[in-house]
Amino acid sequence: MATPDLAPPASGETDTISRSRRRAWGMTTLLAALYVINYADKAVLGIIAQPLAKELGLNASQIGLVGSLFFLTFTIGGFFAGALNRWLTLRWALLLIAVIWGVVMLPLLVVASFAVLLGSRLLLGLAEGPTSALLHTGAYSWHPPAKRGLPGALISSGGSLAKITIAPLLAYITVTMGWRAALVSLAILGTLWCAVWLTLWSEGPYLQSDTSHPDTSHPDVAEADDEPTVPWSRIFRTRTFISGALLVMSVYALVTVVLTWLPSYFEVGLGYTRLQAGSMFAFPSIAGLAIMLSSSAVADRLLTRGARSRVVRIIVPAIGVLICGALLFALPIVATPIVAVLIVSVGYGLATSVFPLLNAAISEICPPRQIAGTLGAFLAVMALGGLIAPYATGVIVDAASSPAAGYATAFRAIGLVAAVCAVLALILANPERDRRLVRGRSTP
Repeated sequence: MATPDLAPPASGETDTISRSRRRAWGMTTLLAALYVINYADKAVLGIIAQPLAKELGLNASQIGLVGSLFFLTFTIGGFFAGALNRWLTLRWALLLIAVIWGVVMLPLLVVASFAVLLGSRLLLGLAEGPTSALLHTGAYSWHPPAKRGLPGALISSGGSLAKITIAPLLAYITVTMGWRAALVSLAILGTLWCAVWLTLWSEGPYLQSDTSHPDTSHPDVAEADDEPTVPWSRIFRTRTFISGALLVMSVYALVTVVLTWLPSYFEVGLGYTRLQAGSMFAFPSIAGLAIMLSSSAVADRLLTRGARSRVVRIIVPAIGVLICGALLFALPIVATPIVAVLIVSVGYGLATSVFPLLNAAISEICPPRQIAGTLGAFLAVMALGGLIAPYATGVIVDAASSPAAGYATAFRAIGLVAAVCAVLALILANPERDRRLVRGRSTP
């Protein structure tokens, strides 16, 4: 007897699914917009570093110290992501964070001094620390586990978009109107986002905060509602968490050096003008954006077709970091400025693909209700890379025979460390194995 054809979805059901997907991507885009502002706040120090240093009489080590201490409080703030997710809804937690960003930059406009600069960046770091984990949690609330790579990449691409779109604009504002105008522009941008956020945001069905009326029509929602929590130590001791944290920490060291020093490297190291350097700040981010989005989209497609998470979310990005390490290691022997720009840009692009893929891998190993806390701790450890790298780069530049040699040496050291961490991840990380280890036993 012939098997009857399956009936296609009713038109009303198709329309509902289509509207749900559009809304999911609309909410994800809204979250990514905040990450753009988040990264613009980080990147502005690199853009205004030279005029600020000239006005305040600062050397490279002092600017590097400000960059590194920012990531000290950024790391501390990251551990509060889980607590904020419990105390407040995502709507109010992210609104509070965005408001604080705008406020803490304003004192520097009134009293321009090294102490005020340092204090404002410390407070900014503390407020920005929980942001990435909360943004990913919000995005994951709209997407099932097998399809979280691309949404995570869209969130992470906010950093690239900030450097592609906002950084050149900030550079132009700094050159034409001064560094204070750049800070005011960011405060206004944050205020506009807050107004849109309050109007549009709602939480998705996959990680609902309100568990009194969960939408159990989705199997992943039912899992989130039924699965018990596990001890945090069980998650943090897994080889995937430890080796993954080391890998993203090493890549984040590169990111923080780019944020703090890349315009200065292009200007005083390679001889480009200040406006050219600020505009070329976008080059690594263009490469990073293209590689990040394409690799995450392919990874999601492969996972839905049965590929192993270890292959697409660990092995592929780790190999990208290995290639990045080799490129950066060769930087000191490059004498042509445009080739140096190309090496940094391509290496940066290959390395930053680890962020959305590793975040998605880490979200696999913990119960859904613990994603915010797990990612908060993971990203806080990641931020440790920013504690040392910007300051160490400043020290190396001050001690080098020339700024170009100093910056190239710093990039070489970062590339070597990142390559070693990539090898460790290739050997140790396995999300499927550690998911079974973490979730396979009941809570004691």
